[in-house]
Amino acid sequence: MESLIKRIIALEKISKGLEPSLEERNKYNEELQQFLNDFIDTTEEKKAYYIGEPDNEKLRVNPTKKSLKELLAIYTSEVIEKGINPASGGHIGYIPGGGIFTSALGDMIASVTNEYAGMYYGSPGAVTMESELLDWMMAIFSFPKESVGNLTSGGSIANLIALTAARDKHQIKSERITKSVIYLSPQIHHCIHKAIRIIGLEDVQVRLLELDEGSKIDAKKLKLAIAEDASKGLNPFMVVASAGTTDTGAIDPLKEIGEIAQANKMWYHVDAAYGGFFILSESVKRLFKGIVLADSLVIDPHKGLFLPYGLGAVLVKDKEAVFHSHHYTANYMQDAVTNSQINPADVSPELTKHFRGVRLWLPLNLHGLEPFIACLDEKLLLTTYFRNGLSEIGFKLGPEPDLTVSYFWYPSKGIDENKYNEKLMEIIHKDGSVFLSSTKIEGKFVIRMAILSFRTKKATIDKAIEMIKKCNVQTNKYFNISK
Repeated sequence: MESLIKRIIALEKISKGLEPSLEERNKYNEELQQFLNDFIDTTEEKKAYYIGEPDNEKLRVNPTKKSLKELLAIYTSEVIEKGINPASGGHIGYIPGGGIFTSALGDMIASVTNEYAGMYYGSPGAVTMESELLDWMMAIFSFPKESVGNLTSGGSIANLIALTAARDKHQIKSERITKSVIYLSPQIHHCIHKAIRIIGLEDVQVRLLELDEGSKIDAKKLKLAIAEDASKGLNPFMVVASAGTTDTGAIDPLKEIGEIAQANKMWYHVDAAYGGFFILSESVKRLFKGIVLADSLVIDPHKGLFLPYGLGAVLVKDKEAVFHSHHYTANYMQDAVTNSQINPADVSPELTKHFRGVRLWLPLNLHGLEPFIACLDEKLLLTTYFRNGLSEIGFKLGPEPDLTVSYFWYPSKGIDENKYNEKLMEIIHKDGSVFLSSTKIEGKFVIRMAILSFRTKKATIDKAIEMIKKCNVQTNKYFNISK
């Protein structure tokens, strides 16, 4: 026994290295604060996109101890200065996560206190906080109080939960799979297609619907497609609409689609991961009419509420449909059983669950809702401003977007437009001062804007227009085009 105690004490001295002293914590905090302040204060001076590969050797795990300053220097050169800078207001190429500072403080609090947010028994305060946040979202979208929800890592897992509930509610299994039909827009986010595969419905019949001139689902043609499939003995069981498509920022006719789904006793899912929180803006609130008809809804606070990546949300009206897949018990969990609270683990694939709620709860309570709404309104106006500026310098524009995603291209003369705009995109990426992306709309190569970063301001758009003008001149020179 004495030998055992000596070994324990010896190991204790070494393992204490994982618990920094007060002096060490203060030193780390000071160095980290300086690093973060420098990063934030210089973000808009730096590129929004860096071409280059990281140095594997510097990122390789090495048992040799390094100082925090050394490690932060490696992080800067090999992570921050490689690829897209998603914290930059110049990131207007893909729909960005936000990264507001006070949300990061919430993450730090959650990590240090290490609360477990999977079961009410483990941390009733953490679970209650997340439940209150979900109730707040349900009120925004007028979902009934008896609905269930979950704070997820993002839209992909949130959509997975919703589609699983739809599958189980309509008992789509065995021989019913090949006869069942899901109706989607061709512009639906690809995570919907992934979710269909993951939940075992790869052999279901997927109808890609015709869109109108605004890239929205044509509700009349949806109704006809459902009737035709039903007449063939098929089982139309789910339709998925978007409240803000990734390619064009379009909001499908939510009310009309919802009414069609109800008339045909179908599950109606709305993917509002990108656009959902724009319902808070009075200028576009009307576009969300009918979203309350959804059986399930996905929204991403890390998009429309400008939080760092890692927080999505799903709301589902049918609790039993969600419980069917996710609610399980185990002998070792018998102490945690409660009939009064819904455990997050009962409505999600996750049992081990990061306490994500603090990253939203803290900034909402520190700032109030007003600056969030102002930021949404600002992005809508900046989208119009950017489109106007592009038109003035000779670019062609896609249809007027409902939200803040749009696309454009240069109408080159004598050069194939796709080839010209591909080269223009390449030169824009090489410049990197502002990051834009590309997509294809009915085979046409176009350049895409996605304005949602809380740091994107008028000055950012002015910089983008000047960059595009400069890069367009270079593209003209490349193709030897004289104006």
